[in-house]
Amino acid sequence: MIPRDLQLVALRPEIPSARVSENMSLDEQFQNKTLRPIAKLQDELLLEVFRNYTKKHKNKFYELKIEQRFNYIENAIQKDIKFRNSLKGIIIGQFTLEEYAAYIKNSSALNKRMMNIVKERLQSNIQLLEEEIAY
Repeated sequence: MIPRDLQLVALRPEIPSARVSENMSLDEQFQNKTLRPIAKLQDELLLEVFRNYTKKHKNKFYELKIEQRFNYIENAIQKDIKFRNSLKGIIIGQFTLEEYAAYIKNSSALNKRMMNIVKERLQSNIQLLEEEIAY
């Protein structure tokens, strides 16, 4: 591995529940070995990017009830292509060269997994997206 790749991998937090085994599909292995640790590493940035997204959309998010906020997050990720691409870039930019080579072989399926993980991270941190905290 080149020094950049070693540094990227060293930065990632360990996630004990994200196990990798030979019985798993290659996509699932990639998800647990690469996507989950990167999403956790990028957690604060993902939250800040979402806060900025809500500001650009007139803070409507903060007027919603909790269930509607979950739907808002999901819809933003699914339907706003520019926002989705921005989120993908935040994750993909942390790939090693080897991981990127694996990613491009099945990017469509891995993008779905990636966006589900980002959605879960945002939704699980929804309390950190309260308006008072967001500013």
